[in-house]
Amino acid sequence: MTPVRVGCFDYGAGNLHSLVKALEAGGAVVRVDTDPVAVLAQVDALVLPGVGAFAPAARRLAPGRAVIRAAATAGLPLLGICLGMQLLFDGSDEGPGEGLGLIAGRVQRLRARQVPQIGWNRLEQVTDPLLLTTGLHTAYYANSFVARPAPGSEDAVTAVSEHEGDRFPAVVRTGAVVGVQFHPEKSSAPGLAFLRAFLAMAATTIVSPTEGPA
Repeated sequence: MTPVRVGCFDYGAGNLHSLVKALEAGGAVVRVDTDPVAVLAQVDALVLPGVGAFAPAARRLAPGRAVIRAAATAGLPLLGICLGMQLLFDGSDEGPGEGLGLIAGRVQRLRARQVPQIGWNRLEQVTDPLLLTTGLHTAYYANSFVARPAPGSEDAVTAVSEHEGDRFPAVVRTGAVVGVQFHPEKSSAPGLAFLRAFLAMAATTIVSPTEGPA
């Protein structure tokens, strides 16, 4: 089977080592790039990782915002993790800057006394097939902000979690674009299975070089 070529956009903050290793363990060929346009070159899927703050990440994303949005809208599989999920939305109360606007809504601070949320939490109201097929029922979180879809976009939510009574989207999806507020690379074997399931989904979009018009 042809390996899935994954572009991983580096916002310039945090260590991506564990995520890259997890994707490679799932059979992907991963290229990390700090250029939001170049990261799309010759890839079958794009990953927006989960480290950093919204404002600087949005600033780094800005030169490639239009091309990433166009690629995702055209069907390129995209996985946003934690901050990466938040960048799928319009904007954030955490700081200025535009997200990709692939899902209408805004990122807001968790309505809880204990912030950030750090540790394991349950996934509920699960409808996303990537979760249903991998048995991921609890996941590891490290977040102070969560994405809240705008009215009319609630159908994008395919799993929720709750922290101190605040229920928030744990997973969102629109087409081949998937966002997870948790860290699958830190969520034990089921989290790694989730990443493999995303790669398997991305593999179905790959066109073999030998294929062509009939």
